Amino acid sequence: MKVVLLKDVKNMGRAGSVHNVSDGHAMNLLIPRKLAVHATASALQRAEGVAANEGAEREVQAKLISERLSALAEGRVVITKKANEQGHLYDAVDAKDIAVVTQLPVDAIHLEKPLKEVGEFPVPVAYGADFGSVMIVIEAE
Repeated sequence: MKVVLLKDVKNMGRAGSVHNVSDGHAMNLLIPRKLAVHATASALQRAEGVAANEGAEREVQAKLISERLSALAEGRVVITKKANEQGHLYDAVDAKDIAVVTQLPVDAIHLEKPLKEVGEFPVPVAYGADFGSVMIVIEAE
């Protein structure tokens, strides 16, 4: 069954793209969750408009992220959390925390595991063709 994606679906595609999926996957998952619709002529026409808008928006967002990455590459970002005397954090620092502080999207931050200790850590960041590293300094309150 051909469907047009209404939203980005992980491991499948971006909003506005047309995919050929099994009937069960479309009828039981994609369509009930409003992630996709049947690929009719009007849906395909609407998908082209959505894809054009998404493409322009992604370009603007990628430019802003690359500017933000270049600004962050030179400095350090400080995060303050509660820690015990040995320097272990009570609450780990994960990609969401780093995204809030750095104003980058969560999916651009590539942490292998959450940071659980006080110290200085390089965190790899990649979004599209832009990649770099942000130095995160975790201090105890």
